[in-house]
Amino acid sequence: MTDIHTIHGVDLPGGDLEIAKMPGHWLLARLGKRVLRPGGLKLTRALLDDLAISPADEVVEFAPGLGVTARMILQHEPQRYTAIERDAQAARWTGRQLPSAPHISVLVGRADQTQLPSASASLVVGEAMLSMQTAEHKRRIVAEAFRLLRPGGRYGIHELAIVPDDMPPDFQGEIDRALSSVIHVGARPLRSQEWKALLQSVGFRVVALGHAPMHLLRPLRLIEDEGILGALRLARNLMKDNAARRRVMAMRWVFERYRSNLSAIYMVAQKDP
Repeated sequence: MTDIHTIHGVDLPGGDLEIAKMPGHWLLARLGKRVLRPGGLKLTRALLDDLAISPADEVVEFAPGLGVTARMILQHEPQRYTAIERDAQAARWTGRQLPSAPHISVLVGRADQTQLPSASASLVVGEAMLSMQTAEHKRRIVAEAFRLLRPGGRYGIHELAIVPDDMPPDFQGEIDRALSSVIHVGARPLRSQEWKALLQSVGFRVVALGHAPMHLLRPLRLIEDEGILGALRLARNLMKDNAARRRVMAMRWVFERYRSNLSAIYMVAQKDP
């Protein structure tokens, strides 16, 4: 069974926490899940296609997680890739997943205060991280992406969305509370128009968007994202760990309860010249 505190001997965040208190995404990672984005690999690929990464790009990625998207970005051979990861353990993990090269770096830092120079990137990417922030923190992170980009630069996000756009605020708050209670991280996803308005509020122009069902823990999505062997590994680890299984089943129950109101979304926004 996968050691609940390490993957391949490398500590991951939350290792000092009981299973009942771990953030949901790190619990899934410790059980062997590698793709932790709400729209899965398919939506990440669509996002990267619309970003049209080229060898001339200087890329900054916020919160790279397990480095899955980072490796996909590096397949496009950008001029430079820099990851900004708040958690030092996660940064060490990501660094070990990427090639050792002068143009590739993983830095410990905050997405809202990266300390990188202004106009130093042509592309910024962030997935599954804004949804967990307060409204003000969302705005600061998006504003930091805008600051980092040169004129004409692109910003891509892949997040959890609430549907439909005319959902009553009270019901939206109910979903936020239900998600937060099972993933043990504050969950504050937005409606599609709210995501768009957030990007526009700091000066971006949205140029592309797409949606996918939020099927993170459904069997077919697990096979699509992890492969058959990966999905079986996750199932085996769940069967051997009662506490972890209870946590994951609680997450899945909430996802299914609100399946008509949860979606994954990506947007590409541009900083106009």
